[in-house]
Amino acid sequence: MAAPDTPPIHPREAAPRPSQRALAVEPFHAMAFAERAARLRAEGHHVVALSLGEPDDGAPPAVLAALHEVTDGRPLPYTAALGLPALREAIARRYRERHGVDLDPRRVVVTSGASAALLLVMALVVDPGDDVLMADPSYPCNRQLVRALGGRAVEVQTSPATRYQLSAAAAAAAWTPATRAVLVATPSNPTGTTVPEAELAAICRLARERGAWRVVDEIYLDLADPVADPVANSVHGEPPRSALALDDGAVVIGSFSKHTGMTGWRLGWCVVPEHAVDVAEQLAANFFICASTPAQHAALAAFTPESLALVEARRLDLRSRRALVLDGLARAGLEVPVPPDGAFYVYVDVSATDLGAWEFCERLLAEAHVALTPGRDFGAGTAETHVRLSYAASRADLEEGLARLERFVASLRRS
Repeated sequence: MAAPDTPPIHPREAAPRPSQRALAVEPFHAMAFAERAARLRAEGHHVVALSLGEPDDGAPPAVLAALHEVTDGRPLPYTAALGLPALREAIARRYRERHGVDLDPRRVVVTSGASAALLLVMALVVDPGDDVLMADPSYPCNRQLVRALGGRAVEVQTSPATRYQLSAAAAAAAWTPATRAVLVATPSNPTGTTVPEAELAAICRLARERGAWRVVDEIYLDLADPVADPVANSVHGEPPRSALALDDGAVVIGSFSKHTGMTGWRLGWCVVPEHAVDVAEQLAANFFICASTPAQHAALAAFTPESLALVEARRLDLRSRRALVLDGLARAGLEVPVPPDGAFYVYVDVSATDLGAWEFCERLLAEAHVALTPGRDFGAGTAETHVRLSYAASRADLEEGLARLERFVASLRRS
């Protein structure tokens, strides 16, 4: 019997259509402005990039030395899907020593950066039709991941009164019958602000009582200011604690990128409840097989006393850079409604310039060669009024960028 005729394949025919999931993903505007800045540099311009959250110091020397040692030609096979046992133990030990959390290393899942941890966690907790509550403004990839998995990102409007952070009262008011999880970032990108411990405990309690997941992004936690000591009337208090100290059933996200200066190494982790470890392992194995083996071995050196002392010194230096930036913005006449106390970002209100945030950033880059990120990335509430400045850049770049910014704003007023 002759095979049925099949239609010929013509090269000019239309290519297959991408999935609706892929088409629905919104651009990441911070990266778009970084690309524009790169093009200006290629044309010979000196561009000051204050748009990306990338520490300028890089990995500690001990981590670099450990990477050289492990890449000596020895085999570097896959690790277990959940990560190198020694690294999971080191991460768990850090929670105990810094946050007073007695954490079983079995609950630590090492991932290819915090982004992979967020993807894994969203796959763990979100079904199609589920709602996930999060603050507006917040990190843009969070809502994209929820939507890609068929969930609905419920963006809860915040204000300076709540430090641009989700509150328990706002979460309760936004709750729907489909709410499956609450996602909190403390400290936050883009605002650099933290959720007060009592408020974070209240948010976790609300979600726990309603049978929902509590997901807390803590990738900037070890950069946060110490909690003030009200008795001694001093800011020299204890470091802020992990959400696990308040709610052992929460899921938390961590990373080597920001605190340890290892952005391009793509190494992070999540901590999941005991009952979710096996499912998380299945997801990790299918999604990633494992995180980078050499990066995992090298990251063990991030926990030496020397490395920890170095990154603490860098945290203190970031505080001084923050002061420099806040002074420079004040000189330029730009308002910072809530000064940051955690992540190395300042969320700046530019509405007094009579420019929308997008136009402000476009003109600042084109005319003064300073790159910032417009609020459109972070949520509808501040999309046209706020821009994000990262002070993870070098002190020299911060000083030059602030001087250019001041001249640019002055030129807007003159015109």
